[in-house]
This record gives sequence, structure tokens and C-alpha cells, in this order.
Amino acid sequence: MTRTIISTKEAPAAVGPYSQAVRVGDFVFTAGQIALDPASGQLIEGGIEAQTERVLQNLQAVLAAAGSSLDQVVKTTVFLTDMADFQAMNGVYGRFFPPDQQPPARSTVAVVGLPLGVRVEIEAVALVE
Repeated sequence: MTRTIISTKEAPAAVGPYSQAVRVGDFVFTAGQIALDPASGQLIEGGIEAQTERVLQNLQAVLAAAGSSLDQVVKTTVFLTDMADFQAMNGVYGRFFPPDQQPPARSTVAVVGLPLGVRVEIEAVALVE
């Protein structure tokens, strides 16, 4: 199978030796997205809700560049630096993946730290339409 590297200016550029996403066959595998504004490259202001919103917008842009969408996501992994943020993150997450619309499988894990001191990072695996 052919690997296709996905890149879009609508999401933050990769800041290391990795791709925003890789498409293989009918699947796209995204890199973890953090709360960077794609236009400025700067961390957005605000707490966990604002960060989660930006992360999911970035993820949406990467998926669109791959020919997919949030509706096609089959699995996400959420990384939180503080599990006390879970409910607030989950509230925003639920607006992007409504419970009544067959949301994807998900794992949520607590980590010691994330790049640039962000509080949340999310990666996804999705089908390509």
C-alpha cells in the first residue's frame, strides 16, 4: 500500500521530524494536535475548553486535507496533563463528536507533560471517504 503524507496550512506545521498525518489505503492517521493557532504558530490563550476547541479545529483541518472528516473518525486518543480537566474537555469534545451520532472509540490518558506546556493533545484514526 502507498503512504501519502498529508500537510495543510490550515493546521499548525509539524515542528519536528513527523507529518501532520499519513494516509494509507482507506485510513488516515493523524499526529497529535495541540492548541496552536495555525496562522501565528502561537499557543492560544485560555483554559482547557479553549485549548480543546482549537485542538479539534486543527484536527478537523488535517482530516479535511486528507479527504476525511470528524464524521469518519473511528478512534481518538486524548492526552491530558491533569485528569481534573476531563469533564471540561469532554464537554467540548462532545460538541465535535455528539453522543447521538455514533462517536468514535476513545482512550483518554494522563501524561506528565505535553509540548509547550499545553493541557491537551488529541490524535485520531479516520476513514477516508
